[in-house]
Amino acid sequence: MEYLVSAVEVSNEESRRRLVRRQDMVAERVAFIDCKMPGSHLKENYSLIGPGVTQSKDQKVSLSEPHGFSLGVAAMPAGITNNLHIHYTAEVFMIYKGKWVFRWGADGKDGEVVCTAGDVVSIPTWIFRGFSNVGDDDGWIFTALGGDDTGGILWHPHILEVAAQHGLYLTRDNLLVDTQEGQPKPAEAELIEPMTREQIDSLRRYTVEEMSQRVVRRDSRTFSGAALLDSCIPGHGGELAPVLGHGITQDREHVPQIANPHGMSIEWGRIPAGGSIGKHLLHEKQVIIVFSGAVEISQNQGEGEVVQTVNRQDLYSFPADSWRSIRNTGSQAAEFILMTAGDHKKRILWSEEILQAAARLGFAIDPDGYVAPLALLPQKVKDLYAV
Repeated sequence: MEYLVSAVEVSNEESRRRLVRRQDMVAERVAFIDCKMPGSHLKENYSLIGPGVTQSKDQKVSLSEPHGFSLGVAAMPAGITNNLHIHYTAEVFMIYKGKWVFRWGADGKDGEVVCTAGDVVSIPTWIFRGFSNVGDDDGWIFTALGGDDTGGILWHPHILEVAAQHGLYLTRDNLLVDTQEGQPKPAEAELIEPMTREQIDSLRRYTVEEMSQRVVRRDSRTFSGAALLDSCIPGHGGELAPVLGHGITQDREHVPQIANPHGMSIEWGRIPAGGSIGKHLLHEKQVIIVFSGAVEISQNQGEGEVVQTVNRQDLYSFPADSWRSIRNTGSQAAEFILMTAGDHKKRILWSEEILQAAARLGFAIDPDGYVAPLALLPQKVKDLYAV
């Protein structure tokens, strides 16, 4: 059995720093060049983890340490639009609230998909995309971006043209200049150069059918009770459903619908009332975003235990190489998203207590990293447990 001797110990102060509560998230209104354009002026953007792609020099980031990905929020009232732009790295939308239409293509006319709460959609790099809140109420989307350096974004030339009519300009360094706030207009040589029609027409085009394959609907999630070794232990019962990339699931039948590299994996997690995911360690950084209910997370081993409650719409960032467990102390099932750094398949290290309890029930982890009947595993594996 593999153990990491030099596991990271998380102090109370560090644990509090890594918890981002909804009420502490800082909204930006002047984050992008379309922020004063009619129909886009009421957008709110939140930078939760990493720099993302905001173009504001006054950006406020909740947790700035590199994770291998960025995480933010787009919050928009009904009827508000995020205009056409291109990303260099992966962009994934995890819809928390509202009804949204996503459009794409050179002029936003190649197709559109409508998504609602619980859906996840990954838009390919190097194509124009925009989205609107078409519901009747305020909407909220968690947005993940691949890489620690996203390279910023490219706006459609029409957006740059209309923004200039409102005194907004974008420099070659991808910084926003607002002349209505008294900032001097940059010289022409300092402004970003708009894409040409030829460059736009050279971009890859996606059909509606192709893009639909990049949407994981809430009602199509495939939860498995065999995705975690400890799920068979009474009082545990955690489940996982893959969304994109190779995550932490230990169910060999799990295949993510979206498989191309993103710099992170995303999985839905679910824990029944009173259940838990037992003590385990990951070598990678991982973020949990709670969508319903609340969970209690415990970190460290032994007497150094540190406990935090992560409520609905909150998130917590687990440091790499740290022990943790997750418990649902509520009266209803808790649902959450797990974002884990890297495109590789992740390997969970379970505590000795979990390994022994699972072995007594006849289960262990096979050499490929999946849950399997202990009786069918090599003798050297059986000898480790002596049950």
